[in-house]
Amino acid sequence: MQQSNDTATNIAEYLLQIKAIKLSPSNPFTWASGLKSPIYSDNRLSLSHPAIRTDIKKALALEIAKYYPGAAAIIGVATAGIAPGALVADEMNLPFGYVRSEAKKHGMGKQVEGDIQPGAKVVVVEDLVSTGKSSLQAIETLRDFGVEVLGLASIFTYGFSVAKENFFKANCPMFSLSNYDALIKVAAEKGYISLSEKETLATWAQDPEAWSNDQVK
Repeated sequence: MQQSNDTATNIAEYLLQIKAIKLSPSNPFTWASGLKSPIYSDNRLSLSHPAIRTDIKKALALEIAKYYPGAAAIIGVATAGIAPGALVADEMNLPFGYVRSEAKKHGMGKQVEGDIQPGAKVVVVEDLVSTGKSSLQAIETLRDFGVEVLGLASIFTYGFSVAKENFFKANCPMFSLSNYDALIKVAAEKGYISLSEKETLATWAQDPEAWSNDQVK
């Protein structure tokens, strides 16, 4: 699902402005996976900026209503998808719940939180999609729980081909408000990166693992 250029551009500019997304081709970040990367994303920072938070909430709500008109509830993915999911649910006046990476080891032992009943048609909200692995694990949990997952909505995606393949194999539609291509275009136009850095970032996107390996040689 392709978002409008205006939406993708505006969201990308917001994320750069508040440094929710940082670009550092010459001094790469290390992801939790161990991979070296010239980009780091923490979209939770948008929650501290009311105007931007509101624009993201409204944009997600509009797109969810457009692509998943049958949605009866919104589900956030713990932990980063909980806040944007709750904001969207409030905007759309829909029930909200969230899904944990694993069941609680105390109390009721729940993995799916909230008054969400089996059979409900839900949309999953994430802040970020990279490979899609963690998002799809959450979706599998929800399907096992008995709800019907209409699709996933996120604020930003790197646009990796592996993510597209993973969502296709899982038969799960998805969209993101903004993406890596829009981000790099805005970053270059607004002077966040130089031309040579833009080329480095483009190379990374083609094969992140190979790029990472080159950094540690």
